[in-house]
Amino acid sequence: MARRTRWGTVTAANASTLNDGAAAVLLMTAEAAKRLQVKPLARIVDAAVAPIDFPIAPAYAVPKILSAAGLKKEDIAMWEINEAFSVVVLANMKMLGIDPQKVNIHGGAVSLGHPIGILVHLVHALTQGQFGLAGICNGGGGASAVLIQKL
Repeated sequence: MARRTRWGTVTAANASTLNDGAAAVLLMTAEAAKRLQVKPLARIVDAAVAPIDFPIAPAYAVPKILSAAGLKKEDIAMWEINEAFSVVVLANMKMLGIDPQKVNIHGGAVSLGHPIGILVHLVHALTQGQFGLAGICNGGGGASAVLIQKL
């Protein structure tokens, strides 16, 4: 049964599916990486969380994280926005005014599966020095955004 909202209709046909796959993030301080002689792939620059109407929640979390990092949306080379439902990406692109050519450029959750690994995708898709931003809406009306820079 479809749920009709002001942003559109969510059905099994336009929601992400359960898929097999894996992604992992190993977090450590810069000091630990040096001590262990590990070469980091990226650094987490900042993170933000904003509870709000869940489909558009990333549009509220993203400005907070960009402001905290002293960046503008034009500084972001690649965006990953979780599309548990296809309307999420479209609504957030419109609200944030971001270039669609920079969003989910290798496909999103509807085509690839639920991307809790979107951060790992950014680490591998960005080039040295570029910033990438991953945003996700959570159940219960929350949102998370993580800003990384490829090292």
